[in-house]
Amino acid sequence: MKWTEQLSRDVPAGLVVYLVALPLCLGIALASGAPSMAGIISGVVGGLVVGALSGSPLSVSGPAAGLTVIVFTAIEELGSFPLFLSAVLLAGVIQFGLGWFKTGFVSAYFPVSVIRGMLAAIGLILILKQIPHLAGVDSDAFGEFEFHQHNGFTTFSFLEFALTHVHPGALVLGLGSVVFLWVWERPFMQRWKLFSLVPAALVVVVLGIVVNEWWFAQHSAWYLTEEHRVQLPLSGNGGGGWERFFTMPEWSGLFRAPVWKTAVTLAIVASIETLLSLEAIDKLDPLRRVSPANQELKAQGIGNIVNGLIGGLPVTSVIVRSSANVTAGGLTKTSTMVHGFLLLITVVAVPGLLNRIPYAVLAALLLRVGYKLTTPAIFLRKWKLGKDQFIPFLTTIVAIVLTDLLIGIAIGMAVGVFFVLKAHHAEGFVLDSTIDDEGRAVLRIELNHHVSFINKAELTKTLYAAPLGSQIQIDGHRSVSVDYDVLELIHSFKANARDRRIDYQLRAVPELPVAPQVGH
Repeated sequence: MKWTEQLSRDVPAGLVVYLVALPLCLGIALASGAPSMAGIISGVVGGLVVGALSGSPLSVSGPAAGLTVIVFTAIEELGSFPLFLSAVLLAGVIQFGLGWFKTGFVSAYFPVSVIRGMLAAIGLILILKQIPHLAGVDSDAFGEFEFHQHNGFTTFSFLEFALTHVHPGALVLGLGSVVFLWVWERPFMQRWKLFSLVPAALVVVVLGIVVNEWWFAQHSAWYLTEEHRVQLPLSGNGGGGWERFFTMPEWSGLFRAPVWKTAVTLAIVASIETLLSLEAIDKLDPLRRVSPANQELKAQGIGNIVNGLIGGLPVTSVIVRSSANVTAGGLTKTSTMVHGFLLLITVVAVPGLLNRIPYAVLAALLLRVGYKLTTPAIFLRKWKLGKDQFIPFLTTIVAIVLTDLLIGIAIGMAVGVFFVLKAHHAEGFVLDSTIDDEGRAVLRIELNHHVSFINKAELTKTLYAAPLGSQIQIDGHRSVSVDYDVLELIHSFKANARDRRIDYQLRAVPELPVAPQVGH
């Protein structure tokens, strides 16, 4: 593909990601109890620094909603934002070390059903969380994604509240934007070169600003005041210039135990969320590329070191922005860097214009992303794959929606592991059951190459279900390794076999290891 064609895909995609990321950066900073500019700084670092160093073509990094509770609690417990920044700096160093020691391999063990469930859950949460903004109820932070919200509502109760407190102007702009985006993407519209070249997100944002300003000129009750729009801090407010937006870490924190505790927590949680997101985005990549997990951990680590030095929030690879990147047609990490560059330029050059963007319009963009992550077709495909795939998938969705990302993933993983164990519990041996000339049952059990404790339950069931007076042959000539638990079962069954008049024969089965005697 020519570089011009690549840029024609990556630049518009970067613009879409930027429009999604801007309010999320501010909202997450607000929900975290951090300075609002910290969210913007971390968005810029996530785009330019992590984006440049990452090996992922589509992953987008920035402040993560999944870390808001940890960040909020840490700032309160440590007592100051500069002290928290020293923890972010240390967390970055730890993350870089995790990448250096190649711990990214753990991402290969995430069940596909759980990853797909996570994507669908994020999509569903996006829809549920954006409907209030679409209705003009913006008291909840734009980047808030937890079920139990800081304002005392849950996701569902706040949705009910929003639907009874609708702002007509926001609803008209929001629904109008949803329809506009849908029509713009129709094949008959894309035949026109103008519609295929100009990003729909940019057009809908500009139209939202124009319509709202027209309402202002008409003194309309539908006009959306500043609480219903992006709220970016202006450099001119309060004096001090741009340097007042950057915060240095408190270096004494590097020698304090509570700071190290926070740093380790941030490093572990951020790394897990990054690896989960990386695995999920690779599943969405139409080109089926595989991102290097260890390189990503190193890139995230360097990004968090930079954030700790200049006053940004901790970053991870994040699903919402990455999904928006895929949805918008991004091809390479150029789109990620474009979004970071746009965040930097517009915050410096035109913050006043950004503050005119209605949340309702941005909510429409996120609704579009959310729907593409959780279409009915995805549920139907998982259903057709069988319960072993569908139940972990559905459990992950419900758990994430009703708790938060990491708790939901943990629950989904537990259910997924259960079905993995269930699927493999009978694969440690092959059973051949026949009847001999004398009418006796003959059970021939051939152990496979590797027999683990997972297979113990099925083997126990098979042995103790053998009829009285039958013959059991256990053949271990193919086995490379047999767990101690299984060997103990095989050898201890001899006594039971005698009591039940079972002809019990062992062939090439390893002896039960004997613990060495402890010297006196």
